[in-house]
Amino acid sequence: MSLSGPIDFKPKLLSALSDYSMSRFKSDLIAGIVVGIVALPLAVAFAIASGVSPTIGLITAIIGGFLVSALGGCSVQIGGPTGAFIIIVYGIIENYGLEGLAIATCMAGLILVLLGVFHLGTVIKFIPYPIVVGFTAGIALTIFSTQMNDFFGLGLTDVPAAFIPKWGVYFSNFGNIDWVTTVVGVVSLLIIIAVPFISKKLPGALIAIIIITAAVWVINTYWPEHHVTTIGDRFGNMPTDIPTPQGFKLSMDTINLLLPSAFTIAILGAIESLLSATVADGVTGSRTRSNTELIGQGIANIVVPFFGGIPVTGAIARTMTNITNGGRTPVAGIIHAIVLLLIFLFLMPLINLVPMACLAAVLIMVSYNMSGWRTIKGILHNPKGDVTILAVTFLLTVIFDLTIAIEIGLLLAIILFLRRVTENTQIKVYSEQLDVAEGTEASTHEVLDVANGVQVYEIDGPFFFGVATKFDEMMRTTIGGTKPLVRIIRMRKVPFIDATAVHNLEMLIKGSQEEGIHVVLSGVNANVKAVLEHVGIDKMIGSDHVCPNITVAVKMANQLAARLAQ
Repeated sequence: MSLSGPIDFKPKLLSALSDYSMSRFKSDLIAGIVVGIVALPLAVAFAIASGVSPTIGLITAIIGGFLVSALGGCSVQIGGPTGAFIIIVYGIIENYGLEGLAIATCMAGLILVLLGVFHLGTVIKFIPYPIVVGFTAGIALTIFSTQMNDFFGLGLTDVPAAFIPKWGVYFSNFGNIDWVTTVVGVVSLLIIIAVPFISKKLPGALIAIIIITAAVWVINTYWPEHHVTTIGDRFGNMPTDIPTPQGFKLSMDTINLLLPSAFTIAILGAIESLLSATVADGVTGSRTRSNTELIGQGIANIVVPFFGGIPVTGAIARTMTNITNGGRTPVAGIIHAIVLLLIFLFLMPLINLVPMACLAAVLIMVSYNMSGWRTIKGILHNPKGDVTILAVTFLLTVIFDLTIAIEIGLLLAIILFLRRVTENTQIKVYSEQLDVAEGTEASTHEVLDVANGVQVYEIDGPFFFGVATKFDEMMRTTIGGTKPLVRIIRMRKVPFIDATAVHNLEMLIKGSQEEGIHVVLSGVNANVKAVLEHVGIDKMIGSDHVCPNITVAVKMANQLAARLAQ
């Protein structure tokens, strides 16, 4: 990985079109139409759950989906609004309004572009898996909890955003359940669950919406006393024109206020899109250009807010639908966006008839699929540190918010990682005799006699700030209460050294020299040696005191000790 070098922006669409054929177009056309149909109910449901109108969800899927496919680094990625963003989007709208969401999304897009420009696409994949599972499960539970009002027809108009107060309101109002609405929700859920058993290729959510919408239209028309709330009842007649681009006001105060939310959107979008791309690569055998994917996602998130849209990222479910239906190039994703555009322009009046309880059932199923309970069950058998990270991230996501969960989860993961590395980095002390081959697979052993007054300290592992203090304390502790004449620091197993360790080493050398103690370095690898030479360590101890191996170092130290003892 390198932060410098040319910008890695090579959209897969250009590669695909260089040798495109009619047979590929036919496969992409079928896949694009199917994915467009599958994406319709999800775009509408995610928009409503996020606190915006269905129109905004479709606009996001159309414009964002087109840009992700046209400019991304994955051949089969399908972009659009996803369930992962629901909680963060809802919170931003509640606190800062739609303009605040637009600014945060645009800032997130810029962050994603910078991540791609500075070649950080591969780094995002290193975010610990327990964190990803923890906040994904937390989001799933939160999405589930937001659907109870519509699923049971409670008719609540002011539901608290926080998880615990929300359920308190639900429990106190369960006596107001509308049984017709509940039946609509339950039947919708059963259809979604049953359809895959009939055919894996049929979109269960769409089948449920078609059947239940027709049934509810009959109920609302002939039995108005049992009226079931629809999208049209909630949002009124929705426009069918692509909105004109709108600007928004920017100030440093606004940027500072929304930067944490923008960072969360960017990290969440990067994780989800690259995770989706990784899964897709495993199925298709292709290779995603991670940095290009991040830049493409970033551009989509910069553009969409100007049309009133919400955050965009790669969607695993829609991407897998694309693959299973034959999509192999970004053309399929572009066709999916065109299909959604045609639906938006000509079929919006029909969307007004969709029952809210049916959309709640769709999102309940989405939350179940997101929960990853089987994965959680497996992680519970992992080391306690992983379980702790998962539990903390999950609870923070549910009880507080996603921004805090990701920040604290990452911090906790880093602390636990440093602790593990520190525990695994060993510092051994030798005197009198030393086996040169110890710690290697060599079958022959050369035992060196270490003279009186010579102490050998071996660092086995990374020499960084987490180990530097431990090493410093050990070096200050004399063996047998006798001050040594020569200290050998064996560094054959030190892969890297950081600034704190270098500083401690400098202080140790200066302190040793003031006490008349020589310091000899042994087996320093090329990278570490370059760092030490850059700060002048070789000049402090003398270049002859930097030995290529322990045999040479012990021979020199024994001679120095003999001379100093006279």
